[in-house]
Amino acid sequence: MTKKYLQLLLLLAISITAWSQQKEQKAFQAYLYNNEYEVYMRINFYDQDVTIPGQDLYGPLPGYLGKKYNSFCWVITSCKVNNEEEADLQLINDFGSEDLEAKLIRENDTLYTLRQGRGNTIKIPYKGKWRKLPKTLQLIRKK
Repeated sequence: MTKKYLQLLLLLAISITAWSQQKEQKAFQAYLYNNEYEVYMRINFYDQDVTIPGQDLYGPLPGYLGKKYNSFCWVITSCKVNNEEEADLQLINDFGSEDLEAKLIRENDTLYTLRQGRGNTIKIPYKGKWRKLPKTLQLIRKK
């Protein structure tokens, strides 16, 4: 009887741990990506502790928008979480020559929309040229 009781307690402990880890998933602490444009966002608007690989000079940040297979990025210099559905962002390119305001909107648990606002248009390297991202870009949360 004690063996079954211990197994039940172990199963309960594992279930509680899994549930609490799911509960801790915050809306603006995520890895988001868009396959069509091969871009992604690494964000943590709460702790603002994201570092850009190979660009540690910037230190901890709220996040960045990067390009797959490339070191180019747009740095999120500041953010304001309005609620669990929307955040306002300030971004600069990694040269510091262009900047813009944007909104990141959480549509549901897996779908986000990045809306570019005032400022420059986000451009990314593509086959040796610059490619503009659309003003509204959908991103999917990777679990």
